[in-house]
Amino acid sequence: MMMVVKKRKNLFISRVSYSLNVERWVKLPKQDRSALNFFVSWITIYTIFAVQLNSMKQIQLIINKSEITAGTRGSSLGPEAVMTAARKRNNMFFGYFKMKEVENMNKLLDRPVKYQYAKRIDGLVQVFKNVSACVEETISSGGFPLLLTSDHGSAGGTIAGIQNAYPSKRLGVIWIDAHGDLHTPYTTPSGNMHGMPLATALKEDNLECKSNDPEKDVVKMWDELKSMGSEGASFQASDLVFIAVRDTEKQEDAIMERLNITNHKVEDVRKKGVEEIVRLTLDQLSDCDIIYVSFDVDSMDPKATSHGTGTPVDNGLMVNEARYFLTELAKESKLVCMEFVEVNPCLDEKINTMAEVTFDLLEAVTQEIEK
Repeated sequence: MMMVVKKRKNLFISRVSYSLNVERWVKLPKQDRSALNFFVSWITIYTIFAVQLNSMKQIQLIINKSEITAGTRGSSLGPEAVMTAARKRNNMFFGYFKMKEVENMNKLLDRPVKYQYAKRIDGLVQVFKNVSACVEETISSGGFPLLLTSDHGSAGGTIAGIQNAYPSKRLGVIWIDAHGDLHTPYTTPSGNMHGMPLATALKEDNLECKSNDPEKDVVKMWDELKSMGSEGASFQASDLVFIAVRDTEKQEDAIMERLNITNHKVEDVRKKGVEEIVRLTLDQLSDCDIIYVSFDVDSMDPKATSHGTGTPVDNGLMVNEARYFLTELAKESKLVCMEFVEVNPCLDEKINTMAEVTFDLLEAVTQEIEK
């Protein structure tokens, strides 16, 4: 580093001396040359530091309180619960970063559901647009979008925003979750759209497993969700990696088998170790230009955390395993976006424990991203 500084300093001095005229430089009193030498040295060091600082990922927190796709109420309070966990410790984390809140459509929760097989899809179209635009704008302005999101249903909007910002880049997605989120209006047993975000990103209908006949309006809006990302953007099932997915339904199992989607199950994590799972994941995505990590807190075992999430599932990751995955992936130079979802303090039997765990993970991730 010092050799680089010395070379650049000498180059800078030579240019300054040239502009002053070589004869004048030589004729300068020794103390003046020393002073100028000192000045140029610090200017050079400052310039190098500024370049390095500019090359660091500049985190922008994006707060998304949309909970219209969840089957339970309360996840819209999740981001605030995580903030409360920080403030309770007098931690100024949320004052350190630029922060933007995405406009939501939660007012639809106070109105009757129109569509049986895609509940509140009319609002989700707008949420997708809002999230996509915010993510795209953040990336385009040189920022790193770090999302703290209520329910998982809007993650397709996050992916669309990344694709719009990088239309010619090949995208890899790492989905750390208890669920596959591969349902569609044609296959869903519940109509809750937090189980569908990956199907929108993969532009999948899964008609092979069709059991529902969605309304024409739903089909139109579903097609709009699927087309939200840039037309030239690339996201293929081969560039999707599941970690800890363990609660799927037969329709999702069928699409996972048909598309040959990789799933590193919890038992694989225990057998192979977290280091090997990270290696296998990044090896699979080695041809991708950019990577997005989506972390659902229900990927963790509720006995190790709490039931403070919409759909907790037993036999999940331990907190230290989740932390390893997130911090190691945060070191990856191809990482362009990360998202934390599904904290629900209304369901937490341990008084905001899930939010506290999530904050610990969030803080650890930012420390790695900023290095």
